[in-house]
Amino acid sequence: MKLTINGKDEEISGLESITVIDLLTRREINPEMVSVEINDSILKKDEFTTSLLKEGDRVEFLYFMGGGI
Repeated sequence: MKLTINGKDEEISGLESITVIDLLTRREINPEMVSVEINDSILKKDEFTTSLLKEGDRVEFLYFMGGGI
């Protein structure tokens, strides 16, 4: 399956579908520390386990960083 992840085309081999939580687990990303956007729609955290990615989806991982003086 081909996905675009954070602007880069990637091949997820051996799968016809994968959930968002499975993709986060494969990449060792803590689901509590990231927001996920699929095809310009931001998911709610409770949708990570039920949202299936499909061929050609555009996935963005959005990390929030604190800072200041």
